[in-house]
Amino acid sequence: MSVPTSSVSLYPPGGFGPPKDRRGHAAGALGLPVGTEVFSADNHISLAHDIFFERFPEELKDKAPRVWYEDGAFQLGRKGKSFLPGDFSHVLMQYDPLEGSGSGNLEARISDLRADGIAKELAFPNALLALLFYPDRAIRELCFRTYNAYIAELQEQSNGSFYGVGLINWWDGDGARRTLTELKSLGLRTFLLPLSAGKDEEGKVIDYASTAMRPVWEAIEESGVPVSHHIGESPLSAPCEVNSVAVGMMHNVAPFRELFSKYIFSGILDRHPGLSIGWFEGGINWVPSAIQDAEHMLASFQHMLDRPVEHDVRYYWENHMRASFMVDPLGLSMVDLIGRDRVMWSSDYPHNESTFGYSEKSIATVVDAVGPEDAARIVSGNILDFLGLAG
Repeated sequence: MSVPTSSVSLYPPGGFGPPKDRRGHAAGALGLPVGTEVFSADNHISLAHDIFFERFPEELKDKAPRVWYEDGAFQLGRKGKSFLPGDFSHVLMQYDPLEGSGSGNLEARISDLRADGIAKELAFPNALLALLFYPDRAIRELCFRTYNAYIAELQEQSNGSFYGVGLINWWDGDGARRTLTELKSLGLRTFLLPLSAGKDEEGKVIDYASTAMRPVWEAIEESGVPVSHHIGESPLSAPCEVNSVAVGMMHNVAPFRELFSKYIFSGILDRHPGLSIGWFEGGINWVPSAIQDAEHMLASFQHMLDRPVEHDVRYYWENHMRASFMVDPLGLSMVDLIGRDRVMWSSDYPHNESTFGYSEKSIATVVDAVGPEDAARIVSGNILDFLGLAG
């Protein structure tokens, strides 16, 4: 295993980055075994229809968040005021003009991805993240259920090309069971669980590892639906006047360690061994260091733990977790420390940092790192396994 040194660029000559001409350029078999259907494990879709107002019961329409298009981006808000932070809207404006970025043109979306060599995708929501901690919990849950039904309709229309990530009630056990049952009945295969659980009705921070949250984890485990975590929720601790978009993204791409540690050290996985967890868009290079540091912390502080940890740290990773990446030469250089069955390639279409327009080059780095057969698992088989679609 060869790890790049500081004197060598991690990126190929010319680098990677969104080309000005944002179109697919894939051709041929991409070096993969014949018949491999590339499945992007992490794409995004902007809500392009005013679904909450349209689908809420008549007596609740006045409480419905609204969706509209303004200045090159789809907005989400109420009374003409967007819920989205300024930088978020500015980033959306970079790619929402692509016909396939919004939910209103599934055909253009599939065409874009086909041209980029991608046959299937798992799509996370964009602006909908602004509703994760909407203060009216009943309206929040209704928004999630409405979105799930809508995204399931797109999934059905796609004939197996598009899979949508749903949302559930994660703040009470009955609500979790109710929304998970409905999500499964709609045919959705996973849901987004926020990295932070937010606050309870008394304003206290919710701890995923608390006794109060055990009914939620029980409902998730019983459902058999895998949990998806994604970057993008963490605001900067202080404003940044210059190049705040880049600073904010650097802050956002490494958010997983706290919850990773809770799964292991707080007994969530010991109590609920049926859980399957995906970490999306944070790359894979964080995994070896997180495992290494967790092993060191366990060895150093096991005499101070409130409860024993039932397995070694790597057991939890190898039996419960996977992570996705787009362009991660450093992560690929350590892939055997991570596990070739634990990593999932993604395009991240249509985001600025996506591989859209050069996905064939990104996939080539995977083939070069692990060979065609294991590359097929990384760009297709592992996400199929995660979603329960294999075989």
